[in-house]
Amino acid sequence: MKTHAQAVVIGGGVVGCSVLYHLTKAGWRDVMLIERSELTSGSTWHAAGGFHTLNGDPNVAKLQAYTIGLYKEIEAISGQSCGLHLTGGLQLAGTPERMEWLKMAKARGRYLGMELEIISPKEAKDLLPLIDERHFVGALWDPIEGHLDPAGTTHAYARSARIGGAEIVLRNRVTDLVQNPDGTWQVVTEQGTVHAEHVVNCGGLWAREVGRMVGLELPVLAMEHMYVLTEDMPEVAEINRTTGKEVVHAIDFEGEIYIRQERGGMLMGTYEKACRPWSPREAPWSFGQELLVPDLDRIAPSLEVGFAHFPAFERAGIKQVINGPFTFAPDGNPLVGPVRGLRNFWCACAVMAGFSQGGGVGLALSNWMVHGDPGFDVWAMDVARFGSWATLGYTNAKVRENYSRRFSIRFPNEELPAARPMQTTPLYDRMRAQGAVMGDSWGLETPLWFAPEGVEPRDIVSFRRSNDFPHVKAECIAVRERVGVTEIANFAKYEIGGPGAEAFLSRLMTNRMPRAGRIVLTPMLNENGKLIGDFTIARLSSGRDGDRFMMFGSSQAQVHHMRWFERHLPPDGSVTIEPLGMKLVGLSIAGPKARHVLARLTDEDVSDKAFPFMSFRAMDIAAVPAMIGRISYTGDLGYEIWVAPEYQRRLYEKVMEAGADVGIVNFGMRALLSLRLEKNFPTWYRELRPIYGPYEADVGRFVDLSKPDFIGRDAAAREFADGPKLKRVTFRVDAADADVIGDEPVWHDGRVVGWVTSGGYGHYVDASLAQGYVPAHLADGAHGTFEIEIIGERRPARIQPTPLFDPDGLRMRG
Repeated sequence: MKTHAQAVVIGGGVVGCSVLYHLTKAGWRDVMLIERSELTSGSTWHAAGGFHTLNGDPNVAKLQAYTIGLYKEIEAISGQSCGLHLTGGLQLAGTPERMEWLKMAKARGRYLGMELEIISPKEAKDLLPLIDERHFVGALWDPIEGHLDPAGTTHAYARSARIGGAEIVLRNRVTDLVQNPDGTWQVVTEQGTVHAEHVVNCGGLWAREVGRMVGLELPVLAMEHMYVLTEDMPEVAEINRTTGKEVVHAIDFEGEIYIRQERGGMLMGTYEKACRPWSPREAPWSFGQELLVPDLDRIAPSLEVGFAHFPAFERAGIKQVINGPFTFAPDGNPLVGPVRGLRNFWCACAVMAGFSQGGGVGLALSNWMVHGDPGFDVWAMDVARFGSWATLGYTNAKVRENYSRRFSIRFPNEELPAARPMQTTPLYDRMRAQGAVMGDSWGLETPLWFAPEGVEPRDIVSFRRSNDFPHVKAECIAVRERVGVTEIANFAKYEIGGPGAEAFLSRLMTNRMPRAGRIVLTPMLNENGKLIGDFTIARLSSGRDGDRFMMFGSSQAQVHHMRWFERHLPPDGSVTIEPLGMKLVGLSIAGPKARHVLARLTDEDVSDKAFPFMSFRAMDIAAVPAMIGRISYTGDLGYEIWVAPEYQRRLYEKVMEAGADVGIVNFGMRALLSLRLEKNFPTWYRELRPIYGPYEADVGRFVDLSKPDFIGRDAAAREFADGPKLKRVTFRVDAADADVIGDEPVWHDGRVVGWVTSGGYGHYVDASLAQGYVPAHLADGAHGTFEIEIIGERRPARIQPTPLFDPDGLRMRG
């Protein structure tokens, strides 16, 4: 074993071998994989080996498509067969709601180029004679689905990596990781120490333990997963004989099961409700190529449904029950990328669907390590998407919930209950007492809407307009016509200071920094000129010791952004940046009577002249120390008031008292998002993502190309000069009883040309609205006919070039 490597990959499962191969493919030759036992010794060897392209996040689906396309490549390089069986697959719907979900899945696949087909139960039975079609209302057919040999595929990656120059060391456990002062690593193993510039945690079942070596508690948990293998079945032999093909894959959502052919019999696996974690606190290093004790009683309810839906299984003998552990993150997606605060320490773990996602994970991570950017929008897999609230107990509860719901529908207005409430503001109980239906916003309980007296405060989940519709409408109208108040603690809040603060922010952001007492809006770009952030920045003060800024952004991206900020901090200590989290909470008051309410709470002059639009300063509000900005995401006259949490309850009570005679109301997040749609305002993670440039996203007015040196400037200047290829637009949609939720295809003259990023109902303007991206030459809407596909139905849509509410911005400017 050599004693130095540019990168050491820890873990020899399919993901670790994929990362190793992709590093060699990207040009790194001095790379090493260290495995405590043999390749595939964790979860890989007992995996069912299925693969598919379809995913709820289109960006993850693209990486899954890459993974499947990669198998021929590594077979050709290595000479090792992956044992590919491309059978195609059925997703079977047993309810009308599931059929709606499948229609939406097919629609998402349209703009990814996937050849999916909605078929009838009879057509499904023609493809899969094993089913009793009476239990189903339809199905989705996907020709790019199948299974492979897990061991063969892993060895194909490994051999391809070796051919590329990599070294693989087996039977050698990593026992410790020590970072040197220069950021490199001492990888301590049973056979000696390796000095590495980079370390990649592909530990699989032991990813949590590898993380703990560097003081990291990763939100990952292994779950027991069972599938059964049948004896040879005559029905399978008959299908093989008459069709000349293998039995197709199938997922039966109501049974929570999946099936495929295995030699002359069948495999049936289940994601049962009565799920069980494996080694929830610490994974034993002694665990090897062994299985867990089967527990057929636990999966019996799913098997009973499976036997009814696929009668031939009931007549078949069970040859073997496989029970083995697989790792999951709280939301079921992988944990990929660099870890904040640990230079050159990378993760590629919790990849539960390793044979669908492993290749894409390896590609994205190798790009990130070699080129500084993953090359794709991998937000759904970024290890930075979780905060410190994702503790061991939280992870245990959420992974159980996710596992037990793996084949359940997640409705757009559905809030899942596990590990909640986790974080609350001082107003939580007060909001609940007033009928608030709460949502989870990056671990924080946030009011979504308020049920009036006599109405049960709960969501009836649906893909269509639901029971909250009239109540959210009432909140929107109250804000537009009077005044409303909402919590804004779920923003990310940062304080930046020091003599280098202005230069630091100016380098990171596209806009110029404001003078004292003023606010600017600014995107943040990566080196390729793509959007990686969207911020409101206020300068509180200037002085001999430097400047003090407040910055507000998306809470979901706080760790992601802090990782970027810390990477670019000047080494001389001239800048300090602190994420404030729950040290700062706040309220937003908005509507034509907002100034009336504010004036009653302070002795300061808050007139337009004294406190104009985009102002920011400290002042006492309701006798409590506060910072206040003259800005509102509603697009109306409004103020954001920030206070320490100990003052929030008093502030809220005094705001409600001051607004009582003008009809002040509470409004929630759903009303806020409706109001922002009426102003064509974009939002982070939907319209603003790392696959779009600022001119594509129509935020170019916040990019100051006269600044010479901000990150991404040259790429942004090229986009401006050449013109964007895509353009963000707002559509007014002729919807029926359902509005867009995101990821629907946009049709133009009979073909798919774009996609929806977000939308909903604009309650004050009384219109169904959608934002999305279309080719720039179509963005004026002057030619042809647009449609947006909503739950399988193409609805007429037309581009709305100016906001439907207050297009000139007179209300918010006062």
